[in-house]
Amino acid sequence: MPSHSSIQQFHWPKGKKAAISLTFDDARPSQIDNGLPILDAHNLKATFYVSVGPVEQRLTEWRNAVANGHEIGNHTLSHPCSGNFAFARNNPLEDYTLDRMENELRNANHAIEQLLGVKPTTFAYPCGHKFVGRGEAVKSYVPLVARHFRVGRNAFNEIHNDPAFTDLAQVTALDADGASFEYLKMLIDRAVADGGWLILLGHEVGAGGGQTVLAEALEAVCMYAQNPANGLWMDTVATIGDYIIQTRT
Repeated sequence: MPSHSSIQQFHWPKGKKAAISLTFDDARPSQIDNGLPILDAHNLKATFYVSVGPVEQRLTEWRNAVANGHEIGNHTLSHPCSGNFAFARNNPLEDYTLDRMENELRNANHAIEQLLGVKPTTFAYPCGHKFVGRGEAVKSYVPLVARHFRVGRNAFNEIHNDPAFTDLAQVTALDADGASFEYLKMLIDRAVADGGWLILLGHEVGAGGGQTVLAEALEAVCMYAQNPANGLWMDTVATIGDYIIQTRT
């Protein structure tokens, strides 16, 4: 059993017991239509790892999200994943090089800055895949993310982050799509028990269906996080990541 001593040595601000970041991928329209109204009603900030095309289609709304204090993060220009996914077969990571990936990261940052007036400081790995190439030529692109961003968010992991130990270039994120509030509360309670940083990952926001954060569960999480008795700090990946960096320095 691993030691929890590193977690016990870390202190969240203002006596908070744990931290939570809500993250959403791909700039899907339901995030604008269903997710942001819930978050804004509770004055809570989330991180959106956007794809450029959908941002262009709802540009005014995404600019409003920025103005309301939500974080915009880099999710690459073309969302490359392993070609084992049929949707990624024409742009697979197996065909990438580190140079090509670095250009992808830089160009996505540039496009987001041109559209929304902010330069992303955190990144989310599409599909949670962190490699380029094949076989003996496979290379991790985690070092590229570490070079260009303060935090890199992983995906579909099993455990929250130990803030004193986690590698900020590949922090863990747990899947919130389709999850009930009861399940999400269990994840929150586990993070509280360890003093950890729980990052939740979602896509659509609505009543149900594939890759959808349930609107009623999102509402309940926001209400739970705002109750001072629960000792939770809910904020963006950038804000909490920066606090961790400053505290560990």
